Amino acid sequence: MDDGVDLRAVGERIDALLVASAAHGVVARERAEELVRLVTDLYGAGLERLLEILHDAGRLDAGVLDEIAGDDVVASLLLVHGLHPYDLPTRVERGLDAVRPDLRAQGVDAELVSVDDDGTVLVRLVGSVGGCSVAALRQAVEAAVDATAPDAAAVRVEAAPTPAVIPASALRSRLTRVPS
Repeated sequence: MDDGVDLRAVGERIDALLVASAAHGVVARERAEELVRLVTDLYGAGLERLLEILHDAGRLDAGVLDEIAGDDVVASLLLVHGLHPYDLPTRVERGLDAVRPDLRAQGVDAELVSVDDDGTVLVRLVGSVGGCSVAALRQAVEAAVDATAPDAAAVRVEAAPTPAVIPASALRSRLTRVPS
């Protein structure tokens, strides 16, 4: 596979083939699912062993881990097998870091509020929305999180309430009042 692989399309094709195998009966579907599971387990064991060899050789340092985590194909494989070097909150923060320059250009920032036990991510947009709609900002944040943390169960993006601004004229009117 080359770097141009559409991982989502590959996953959808695997699902479609599994569904199609059901047309030949329950046994055919079960065999197809077992085949996928066995191949996945085999590749997972190989990837885990590869990481162990790199670690034992002293070559699995922070820089190598960053490169591994930064490669979409390798990171996806590690994620499938529970071998990704970074936890879900760290990967969400990396996704937010990637989109923050665009958000800040709109006068908004994104902060990770929480990651629930079920993997639901809550992100809050902070600041005043400039020329971009809240929906577009939400979509940008969701896409960035999905790219770095596709295993998140859901991504909820909420806009922080804009604080009420007291007009300066109201402040001046209080200063000019004469006490009775």
